Amino acid sequence: MGGHGPRERVVYGCAQLVRERGVTGTGLREVVARAGAPRGSLQHYFPGGKDQIVREALGWSAEFAAARVRDYMDGTAGPTPGGLFGAMVEQWRVDLRRRGFVAGCPLVAATADVAASNEALRAAIRAGFETWVGSVRAALDRMGVPAGRAAGLALLMISALEGAIVLARSRHELAPLDAVEAELRPLLDGAAR
Repeated sequence: MGGHGPRERVVYGCAQLVRERGVTGTGLREVVARAGAPRGSLQHYFPGGKDQIVREALGWSAEFAAARVRDYMDGTAGPTPGGLFGAMVEQWRVDLRRRGFVAGCPLVAATADVAASNEALRAAIRAGFETWVGSVRAALDRMGVPAGRAAGLALLMISALEGAIVLARSRHELAPLDAVEAELRPLLDGAAR
């Protein structure tokens, strides 16, 4: 996001900080500093304050995850459900290694932090997960998974991946990601017609 304007940098910077510290641990000064944006840009672009910035950061994060699913589908000859899940897992293996296990999914971080106490952010979290799950469900449909199974398998894939990310971060090791990929790949590939 380096070449984007201050508004986009603030949204991206907020998403990255929420990944590391949760919503309550993310301060506006840190967001501005991370974004390299003028402090006055917050009031200009985000009259709704921190909640607006966080909502937009969660939406951006969901769109980013959904775009990665679409990238797999568009860039893979003969995509498979297990291959899609493997690609999703691999993205997180790379990210966790590169960042030293300090940053997880902003949707999960926000859920753990504020979903019970902030209805507007809970709605944004829910919408974010629906965007991501919807992209996986659409990909499964395209790969021939029956509609009756695609929705449930999409939820299973996201749930297993998110749980494995949490466990990997707590253990500082990739074994949980390896385990969910090894166990789910055959199940997912068996679901395609």
